[in-house]
Amino acid sequence: MKLKNMIKFWIVLMIMGITGSALAQDKIVDQIVAIVGGNIILKSDVEYMNIQQQASGVTSEGDMKCEILEDLLIDKLLVAEAELDTLIEVTPSQVNQQMDAQIQMYISRIGSEKAVEEYFKKPIAIIKSDMQEGIRNQLLSSQMQNKIVQDVTVTPSEVRYNYRNLKQDEIPSIPTKYEYAQITLKPQISVEEENRVKAQLRDYKRRIEEGTSFTMLAAMYSEEPGASRSGGEIPYYGRGELDPSYAAAAFNLKQDRVSNVVESEFGYHIIQLIDKRGEKVKTRHILMKPKPSVEAKEQAYVRLDSLANILRRGEIPFDEAAMMFSNDKNTRNSGGVAINPNTMSSKFSVEELDSDVSKLLTTMNINEISKPFETIDPDTQQPVYKIIKLLDKVEEHKANIQDDYKQLADMYLAKKKEGVLQEWISERQSETYIRIDDTYANCNFRFNNWIK
Repeated sequence: MKLKNMIKFWIVLMIMGITGSALAQDKIVDQIVAIVGGNIILKSDVEYMNIQQQASGVTSEGDMKCEILEDLLIDKLLVAEAELDTLIEVTPSQVNQQMDAQIQMYISRIGSEKAVEEYFKKPIAIIKSDMQEGIRNQLLSSQMQNKIVQDVTVTPSEVRYNYRNLKQDEIPSIPTKYEYAQITLKPQISVEEENRVKAQLRDYKRRIEEGTSFTMLAAMYSEEPGASRSGGEIPYYGRGELDPSYAAAAFNLKQDRVSNVVESEFGYHIIQLIDKRGEKVKTRHILMKPKPSVEAKEQAYVRLDSLANILRRGEIPFDEAAMMFSNDKNTRNSGGVAINPNTMSSKFSVEELDSDVSKLLTTMNINEISKPFETIDPDTQQPVYKIIKLLDKVEEHKANIQDDYKQLADMYLAKKKEGVLQEWISERQSETYIRIDDTYANCNFRFNNWIK
Protein backbone atom coordinates (compact mmCIF):
# COMPACT_ATOMS: atom_id res chain seq x y z
CA MET A 1 0.00 0.00 0.00
CA LYS A 2 1.35 3.44 -0.90
CA LEU A 3 1.73 5.84 2.02
CA LYS A 4 0.97 8.83 -0.19
CA ASN A 5 -2.34 7.21 -1.20
CA MET A 6 -3.25 6.69 2.44
CA ILE A 7 -2.35 10.27 3.29
CA LYS A 8 -4.42 11.48 0.33
CA PHE A 9 -7.37 9.45 1.62
CA TRP A 10 -7.07 10.87 5.12
CA ILE A 11 -6.90 14.40 3.70
CA VAL A 12 -10.12 13.72 1.79
CA LEU A 13 -11.73 12.55 5.01
CA MET A 14 -10.60 15.69 6.83
CA ILE A 15 -11.96 17.84 4.01
CA MET A 16 -15.27 16.04 4.29
CA GLY A 17 -15.17 16.15 8.08
CA ILE A 18 -18.36 14.16 8.17
CA THR A 19 -19.30 10.54 7.56
CA GLY A 20 -21.44 9.44 4.68
CA SER A 21 -24.16 8.18 7.02
CA ALA A 22 -24.57 11.71 8.39
CA LEU A 23 -24.50 13.62 5.11
CA ALA A 24 -25.78 11.38 2.35
CA GLN A 25 -28.59 13.27 0.71
CA ASP A 26 -30.14 10.24 -0.96
CA LYS A 27 -32.15 7.94 1.24
CA ILE A 28 -29.88 4.90 1.14
CA VAL A 29 -31.19 1.75 2.83
CA ASP A 30 -28.25 1.27 5.19
CA GLN A 31 -26.50 -1.89 6.24
CA ILE A 32 -23.32 -2.80 8.06
CA VAL A 33 -20.71 -3.84 5.50
CA ALA A 34 -17.76 -4.28 7.89
CA ILE A 35 -16.90 -4.49 11.57
CA VAL A 36 -13.43 -3.61 12.89
CA GLY A 37 -13.14 -4.33 16.59
CA GLY A 38 -16.02 -2.39 18.10
CA ASN A 39 -16.43 -0.04 15.10
CA ILE A 40 -18.74 -0.47 12.14
CA ILE A 41 -18.62 0.69 8.52
CA LEU A 42 -21.95 1.34 6.84
CA LYS A 43 -22.90 0.97 3.22
CA SER A 44 -23.73 4.68 3.17
CA ASP A 45 -20.16 5.49 4.28
CA VAL A 46 -18.77 3.71 1.20
CA GLU A 47 -21.44 5.09 -1.13
CA TYR A 48 -20.94 8.66 0.03
CA MET A 49 -17.17 8.47 -0.31
CA ASN A 50 -17.62 7.01 -3.79
CA ILE A 51 -19.79 10.00 -4.77
CA GLN A 52 -17.15 12.37 -3.39
CA GLN A 53 -14.36 10.62 -5.31
CA GLN A 54 -16.34 10.82 -8.57
CA ALA A 55 -17.16 14.49 -8.01
CA SER A 56 -13.44 15.16 -7.46
CA GLY A 57 -12.47 13.41 -10.68
CA VAL A 58 -10.67 10.58 -8.88
CA THR A 59 -10.48 7.43 -11.01
CA SER A 60 -9.23 3.91 -10.39
CA GLU A 61 -8.07 1.03 -12.54
CA GLY A 62 -9.61 -1.36 -10.01
CA ASP A 63 -12.86 -1.43 -8.05
CA MET A 64 -13.28 2.00 -6.47
CA LYS A 65 -15.69 0.81 -3.77
CA CYS A 66 -13.30 -1.98 -2.73
CA GLU A 67 -10.49 0.53 -2.42
CA ILE A 68 -12.68 2.90 -0.39
CA LEU A 69 -13.72 0.11 1.95
CA GLU A 70 -10.09 -0.88 2.57
CA ASP A 71 -9.14 2.72 3.33
CA LEU A 72 -12.04 2.92 5.80
CA LEU A 73 -10.93 -0.37 7.40
CA ILE A 74 -7.44 1.05 7.92
CA ASP A 75 -8.92 4.23 9.37
CA LYS A 76 -10.95 2.22 11.88
CA LEU A 77 -7.82 0.33 12.98
CA LEU A 78 -6.05 3.62 13.64
CA VAL A 79 -8.96 5.10 15.58
CA ALA A 80 -9.36 1.94 17.71
CA GLU A 81 -5.66 2.02 18.62
CA ALA A 82 -5.71 5.74 19.32
CA GLU A 83 -8.60 5.34 21.75
CA LEU A 84 -6.49 2.88 23.77
CA ASP A 85 -3.48 5.21 23.87
CA THR A 86 -3.59 7.45 26.95
CA LEU A 87 -1.07 9.84 25.39
CA ILE A 88 -3.33 10.60 22.44
CA GLU A 89 -6.06 13.10 23.20
CA VAL A 90 -8.47 15.11 21.12
CA THR A 91 -9.96 18.04 22.99
CA PRO A 92 -13.34 19.70 22.35
CA SER A 93 -11.40 22.86 21.46
CA GLN A 94 -9.52 21.01 18.70
CA VAL A 95 -12.76 19.57 17.35
CA ASN A 96 -14.50 22.96 17.45
CA GLN A 97 -11.60 24.70 15.73
CA GLN A 98 -11.52 22.09 12.96
CA MET A 99 -15.32 22.19 12.72
CA ASP A 100 -15.38 25.99 12.36
CA ALA A 101 -12.68 25.85 9.71
CA GLN A 102 -14.63 23.12 7.92
CA ILE A 103 -17.82 25.17 7.85
CA GLN A 104 -15.89 28.16 6.48
CA MET A 105 -14.42 25.93 3.78
CA TYR A 106 -17.93 24.76 2.83
CA ILE A 107 -19.11 28.38 2.69
CA SER A 108 -16.11 29.33 0.57
CA ARG A 109 -16.71 26.52 -1.93
CA ILE A 110 -20.51 26.63 -2.07
CA GLY A 111 -21.01 30.39 -1.80
CA SER A 112 -22.89 31.28 1.37
CA GLU A 113 -24.15 29.86 4.67
CA LYS A 114 -27.63 29.58 3.17
CA ALA A 115 -26.27 27.70 0.17
CA VAL A 116 -24.48 25.26 2.50
CA GLU A 117 -27.72 24.60 4.35
CA GLU A 118 -29.53 24.00 1.07
CA TYR A 119 -26.77 21.69 -0.18
CA PHE A 120 -26.85 19.50 2.93
CA LYS A 121 -30.60 19.97 3.41
CA LYS A 122 -30.20 20.89 7.09
CA PRO A 123 -29.36 23.92 9.28
CA ILE A 124 -25.74 24.79 10.08
CA ALA A 125 -26.28 23.78 13.73
CA ILE A 126 -27.29 20.26 12.67
CA ILE A 127 -24.43 20.03 10.17
CA LYS A 128 -21.99 20.89 12.98
CA SER A 129 -23.59 18.32 15.25
CA ASP A 130 -23.22 15.65 12.56
CA MET A 131 -19.59 16.63 11.97
CA GLN A 132 -18.31 16.30 15.53
CA GLU A 133 -17.77 12.56 15.72
CA GLY A 134 -16.24 12.35 12.25
CA ILE A 135 -13.80 15.15 12.97
CA ARG A 136 -12.85 13.65 16.32
CA ASN A 137 -12.11 10.31 14.66
CA GLN A 138 -9.98 11.90 11.95
CA LEU A 139 -7.94 13.82 14.53
CA LEU A 140 -7.39 10.57 16.43
CA SER A 141 -6.45 8.75 13.23
CA SER A 142 -4.00 11.47 12.22
CA GLN A 143 -2.31 11.52 15.63
CA MET A 144 -2.05 7.73 15.64
CA GLN A 145 -0.47 7.66 12.20
CA ASN A 146 2.07 10.29 13.26
CA LYS A 147 2.90 8.33 16.40
CA ILE A 148 3.47 5.11 14.47
CA VAL A 149 6.11 6.69 12.23
CA GLN A 150 7.46 9.41 14.55
CA ASP A 151 10.72 7.57 15.33
CA VAL A 152 11.50 6.59 11.74
CA THR A 153 14.72 8.24 10.54
CA VAL A 154 17.30 7.74 7.82
CA THR A 155 21.08 8.01 7.95
CA PRO A 156 23.32 9.36 5.18
CA SER A 157 24.69 5.87 4.58
CA GLU A 158 21.14 4.50 4.17
CA VAL A 159 20.29 7.25 1.69
CA ARG A 160 23.42 6.54 -0.35
CA TYR A 161 22.81 2.77 -0.29
CA ASN A 162 19.19 3.21 -1.35
CA TYR A 163 20.20 5.59 -4.16
CA ARG A 164 22.82 3.16 -5.51
CA ASN A 165 20.19 0.42 -5.64
CA LEU A 166 17.54 2.43 -7.46
CA LYS A 167 16.77 1.39 -11.01
CA GLN A 168 17.32 4.12 -13.59
CA ASP A 169 13.58 4.70 -14.04
CA GLU A 170 13.15 4.95 -10.25
CA ILE A 171 15.53 7.90 -9.86
CA PRO A 172 13.33 11.00 -9.53
CA SER A 173 13.66 13.95 -11.88
CA ILE A 174 14.35 17.26 -10.14
CA PRO A 175 12.59 20.17 -11.87
CA THR A 176 14.42 23.38 -12.74
CA LYS A 177 15.16 25.31 -9.55
CA TYR A 178 15.63 29.03 -9.10
CA GLU A 179 17.35 30.96 -6.33
CA TYR A 180 16.73 34.69 -6.10
CA ALA A 181 16.99 37.74 -3.88
CA GLN A 182 14.60 40.67 -3.66
CA ILE A 183 14.26 44.23 -2.43
CA THR A 184 10.76 45.40 -1.57
CA LEU A 185 9.45 48.93 -1.10
CA LYS A 186 6.03 49.81 0.27
CA PRO A 187 4.44 52.97 -1.11
CA GLN A 188 4.10 55.60 1.59
CA ILE A 189 0.67 56.01 3.16
CA SER A 190 -0.37 59.58 3.90
CA VAL A 191 -1.39 60.68 7.39
CA GLU A 192 -4.69 61.87 5.94
CA GLU A 193 -5.44 58.40 4.56
CA GLU A 194 -4.61 56.70 7.87
CA ASN A 195 -6.82 59.18 9.74
CA ARG A 196 -9.67 58.54 7.29
CA VAL A 197 -9.51 54.78 7.91
CA LYS A 198 -9.33 55.16 11.71
CA ALA A 199 -12.27 57.58 11.70
CA GLN A 200 -14.32 55.13 9.65
CA LEU A 201 -13.58 52.29 12.08
CA ARG A 202 -14.46 54.47 15.06
CA ASP A 203 -17.80 55.17 13.38
CA TYR A 204 -18.39 51.43 12.89
CA LYS A 205 -17.63 50.87 16.59
CA ARG A 206 -20.16 53.55 17.56
CA ARG A 207 -22.82 51.96 15.36
CA ILE A 208 -22.17 48.51 16.85
CA GLU A 209 -22.44 49.86 20.39
CA GLU A 210 -25.75 51.46 19.39
CA GLY A 211 -27.10 48.10 18.24
CA THR A 212 -25.94 47.52 14.67
CA SER A 213 -24.78 43.95 13.97
CA PHE A 214 -20.98 43.57 14.00
CA THR A 215 -21.33 40.59 11.66
CA MET A 216 -23.33 42.61 9.16
CA LEU A 217 -20.85 45.51 9.14
CA ALA A 218 -17.92 43.08 8.79
CA ALA A 219 -19.62 41.36 5.85
CA MET A 220 -20.25 44.72 4.19
CA TYR A 221 -17.08 46.67 4.89
CA SER A 222 -14.20 44.50 6.15
CA GLU A 223 -11.29 44.12 3.71
CA GLU A 224 -10.27 40.73 5.05
CA PRO A 225 -10.60 38.06 2.30
CA GLY A 226 -13.71 35.99 2.94
CA ALA A 227 -15.22 38.45 5.44
CA SER A 228 -18.44 38.69 3.44
CA ARG A 229 -19.01 34.99 4.14
CA SER A 230 -17.55 34.69 7.63
CA GLY A 231 -18.86 37.95 9.10
CA GLY A 232 -15.29 38.75 10.12
CA GLU A 233 -15.09 35.72 12.43
CA ILE A 234 -11.69 34.19 13.25
CA PRO A 235 -11.54 30.73 14.92
CA TYR A 236 -9.71 30.01 18.18
CA TYR A 237 -6.07 31.14 18.13
CA GLY A 238 -3.37 31.56 20.77
CA ARG A 239 -1.26 34.66 21.28
CA GLY A 240 1.60 33.34 19.22
CA GLU A 241 -0.68 32.66 16.24
CA LEU A 242 -1.97 36.24 16.04
CA ASP A 243 -0.36 39.57 15.21
CA PRO A 244 1.06 40.87 18.55
CA SER A 245 -1.04 44.06 18.53
CA TYR A 246 -4.19 42.16 17.60
CA ALA A 247 -3.51 39.53 20.30
CA ALA A 248 -2.88 42.14 23.00
CA ALA A 249 -6.21 43.83 22.28
CA ALA A 250 -8.20 40.60 21.89
CA PHE A 251 -6.97 39.00 25.13
CA ASN A 252 -7.77 42.18 27.10
CA LEU A 253 -11.36 42.37 25.88
CA LYS A 254 -14.41 41.25 27.80
CA GLN A 255 -16.90 39.10 25.91
CA ASP A 256 -18.91 40.96 23.24
CA ARG A 257 -17.04 44.21 23.88
CA VAL A 258 -15.53 46.04 20.92
CA SER A 259 -11.95 47.30 21.00
CA ASN A 260 -10.65 50.70 20.07
CA VAL A 261 -8.90 50.93 16.71
CA VAL A 262 -5.91 48.55 16.62
CA GLU A 263 -3.02 48.83 14.17
CA SER A 264 -1.34 45.63 12.95
CA GLU A 265 0.92 44.77 10.05
CA PHE A 266 -2.24 44.03 8.04
CA GLY A 267 -3.91 47.42 8.54
CA TYR A 268 -6.36 48.75 11.15
CA HIS A 269 -8.99 46.74 13.03
CA ILE A 270 -11.78 46.90 15.50
CA ILE A 271 -12.13 43.59 17.35
CA GLN A 272 -14.93 41.85 19.23
CA LEU A 273 -14.29 38.96 21.61
CA ILE A 274 -16.65 36.04 20.99
CA ASP A 275 -15.20 33.50 23.42
CA LYS A 276 -12.06 32.64 25.36
CA ARG A 277 -10.99 29.05 26.05
CA GLY A 278 -7.85 28.69 28.08
CA GLU A 279 -5.04 30.35 26.15
CA LYS A 280 -7.04 30.80 22.95
CA VAL A 281 -9.56 33.39 21.83
CA LYS A 282 -12.27 33.39 19.20
CA THR A 283 -12.86 36.83 17.73
CA ARG A 284 -14.43 38.73 14.90
CA HIS A 285 -13.00 41.87 13.41
CA ILE A 286 -13.37 44.53 10.75
CA LEU A 287 -10.16 45.16 8.83
CA MET A 288 -9.49 48.28 6.79
CA LYS A 289 -6.30 48.95 4.85
CA PRO A 290 -5.09 52.48 4.08
CA LYS A 291 -4.53 52.83 0.36
CA PRO A 292 -1.45 54.48 -1.15
CA SER A 293 -2.12 57.26 -3.62
CA VAL A 294 -1.15 57.04 -7.29
CA GLU A 295 1.61 59.57 -6.58
CA ALA A 296 2.95 57.44 -3.71
CA LYS A 297 3.09 54.38 -5.99
CA GLU A 298 4.94 56.35 -8.65
CA GLN A 299 7.45 57.57 -6.08
CA ALA A 300 8.09 54.01 -4.86
CA TYR A 301 8.66 52.86 -8.44
CA VAL A 302 11.09 55.69 -9.20
CA ARG A 303 13.06 55.14 -5.96
CA LEU A 304 13.38 51.43 -6.64
CA ASP A 305 14.30 51.98 -10.29
CA SER A 306 17.08 54.37 -9.24
CA LEU A 307 18.34 51.82 -6.70
CA ALA A 308 18.31 49.08 -9.37
CA ASN A 309 20.51 51.21 -11.64
CA ILE A 310 22.98 51.81 -8.79
CA LEU A 311 23.09 48.04 -8.15
CA ARG A 312 23.67 47.26 -11.84
CA ARG A 313 26.63 49.63 -11.83
CA GLY A 314 28.08 47.75 -8.87
CA GLU A 315 28.18 50.79 -6.59
CA ILE A 316 26.70 48.77 -3.73
CA PRO A 317 26.21 44.97 -3.32
CA PHE A 318 22.64 43.71 -3.64
CA ASP A 319 22.69 42.04 -0.21
CA GLU A 320 23.80 45.24 1.53
CA ALA A 321 21.13 47.24 -0.28
CA ALA A 322 18.48 44.72 0.79
CA MET A 323 19.50 45.07 4.45
CA MET A 324 19.53 48.87 4.19
CA PHE A 325 16.44 49.58 2.09
CA SER A 326 14.08 46.60 1.81
CA ASN A 327 10.77 46.73 3.68
CA ASP A 328 10.35 42.94 3.60
CA LYS A 329 10.99 41.65 7.12
CA ASN A 330 11.24 38.04 5.91
CA THR A 331 14.21 38.58 3.56
CA ARG A 332 15.83 41.83 4.65
CA ASN A 333 18.20 40.30 7.21
CA SER A 334 19.31 37.55 4.82
CA GLY A 335 20.46 40.03 2.20
CA GLY A 336 17.19 39.71 0.31
CA VAL A 337 17.46 35.95 -0.32
CA ALA A 338 13.96 34.44 -0.54
CA ILE A 339 13.26 31.23 1.40
CA ASN A 340 10.90 28.56 0.12
CA PRO A 341 8.33 27.96 2.92
CA ASN A 342 7.68 24.43 1.65
CA THR A 343 11.28 23.26 1.99
CA MET A 344 12.94 26.02 4.05
CA SER A 345 15.65 26.16 1.38
CA SER A 346 16.44 29.01 -1.00
CA LYS A 347 15.50 27.00 -4.10
CA PHE A 348 12.11 27.18 -5.83
CA SER A 349 10.51 25.29 -8.68
CA VAL A 350 8.34 27.34 -11.03
CA GLU A 351 5.19 26.00 -9.34
CA GLU A 352 6.43 27.21 -5.95
CA LEU A 353 7.10 30.78 -7.08
CA ASP A 354 4.71 33.68 -6.89
CA SER A 355 3.30 34.20 -10.39
CA ASP A 356 4.57 37.80 -10.59
CA VAL A 357 8.07 36.60 -9.73
CA SER A 358 8.07 33.46 -11.89
CA LYS A 359 7.21 35.21 -15.13
CA LEU A 360 10.33 37.36 -14.69
CA LEU A 361 12.75 34.81 -13.25
CA THR A 362 12.18 32.31 -16.05
CA THR A 363 13.38 34.92 -18.60
CA MET A 364 16.37 36.28 -16.64
CA ASN A 365 20.07 35.46 -16.71
CA ILE A 366 22.07 34.70 -13.56
CA ASN A 367 23.01 37.93 -11.71
CA GLU A 368 20.53 39.95 -13.77
CA ILE A 369 18.44 42.50 -11.84
CA SER A 370 14.85 43.10 -12.92
CA LYS A 371 12.98 46.32 -13.49
CA PRO A 372 10.65 47.28 -10.59
CA PHE A 373 7.24 45.64 -10.70
CA GLU A 374 4.09 45.93 -8.61
CA THR A 375 2.86 42.88 -6.73
CA ILE A 376 0.90 41.99 -3.61
CA ASP A 377 2.66 41.27 -0.33
CA PRO A 378 1.60 37.70 0.62
CA ASP A 379 1.52 38.51 4.34
CA THR A 380 -0.32 41.84 4.38
CA GLN A 381 -2.10 41.61 1.01
CA GLN A 382 -1.01 45.20 0.39
CA PRO A 383 0.52 46.51 -2.87
CA VAL A 384 4.33 46.68 -2.89
CA TYR A 385 7.07 47.18 -5.47
CA LYS A 386 9.97 44.76 -5.94
CA ILE A 387 13.16 44.25 -7.83
CA ILE A 388 14.60 40.74 -7.99
CA LYS A 389 18.01 39.31 -8.78
CA LEU A 390 18.45 35.80 -10.15
CA LEU A 391 21.20 34.25 -8.03
CA ASP A 392 21.27 30.72 -9.46
CA LYS A 393 19.41 28.37 -11.76
CA VAL A 394 19.76 24.60 -11.80
CA GLU A 395 18.24 22.97 -14.88
CA GLU A 396 15.95 19.92 -14.66
CA HIS A 397 17.96 16.73 -14.14
CA LYS A 398 17.96 13.26 -12.68
CA ALA A 399 18.57 13.41 -8.92
CA ASN A 400 22.12 12.79 -7.69
CA ILE A 401 23.54 12.49 -4.20
CA GLN A 402 25.81 15.52 -4.45
CA ASP A 403 23.18 18.07 -5.51
CA ASP A 404 19.90 16.55 -4.38
CA TYR A 405 20.63 14.77 -1.11
CA LYS A 406 17.64 16.28 0.71
CA GLN A 407 15.12 15.21 -1.92
CA LEU A 408 16.56 11.70 -1.98
CA ALA A 409 16.59 11.53 1.83
CA ASP A 410 12.96 12.68 1.96
CA MET A 411 12.00 10.07 -0.64
CA TYR A 412 13.70 7.26 1.26
CA LEU A 413 12.26 8.43 4.58
CA ALA A 414 8.76 8.28 3.07
CA LYS A 415 9.53 4.76 1.84
CA LYS A 416 10.66 3.65 5.31
CA LYS A 417 7.58 5.20 6.93
CA GLU A 418 5.39 3.40 4.42
CA GLY A 419 7.02 0.10 5.37
CA VAL A 420 6.56 0.72 9.10
CA LEU A 421 2.92 1.63 8.56
CA GLN A 422 2.35 -1.49 6.47
CA GLU A 423 3.86 -3.68 9.20
CA TRP A 424 1.66 -2.01 11.81
CA ILE A 425 -1.49 -2.58 9.76
CA SER A 426 -0.61 -6.25 9.17
CA GLU A 427 -0.02 -6.80 12.89
CA ARG A 428 -3.31 -5.14 13.87
CA GLN A 429 -5.19 -7.18 11.27
CA SER A 430 -4.11 -10.38 13.00
CA GLU A 431 -5.00 -9.06 16.47
CA THR A 432 -8.37 -7.43 15.70
CA TYR A 433 -11.81 -8.93 15.14
CA ILE A 434 -12.72 -8.07 11.54
CA ARG A 435 -15.80 -9.11 9.59
CA ILE A 436 -16.57 -8.01 6.04
CA ASP A 437 -19.90 -8.52 4.25
CA ASP A 438 -19.96 -11.14 1.52
CA THR A 439 -20.72 -8.49 -1.11
CA TYR A 440 -17.04 -7.48 -0.81
CA ALA A 441 -15.66 -11.04 -0.71
CA ASN A 442 -14.18 -10.79 -4.21
CA CYS A 443 -12.37 -7.50 -3.65
CA ASN A 444 -8.71 -7.48 -4.59
CA PHE A 445 -7.52 -5.79 -1.37
CA ARG A 446 -3.95 -4.50 -1.02
CA PHE A 447 -3.66 -6.33 2.32
CA ASN A 448 -4.48 -10.04 2.33
CA ASN A 449 -5.81 -10.58 5.85
CA TRP A 450 -9.06 -8.58 5.98
CA ILE A 451 -11.13 -11.66 5.24
CA LYS A 452 -10.17 -14.43 7.64
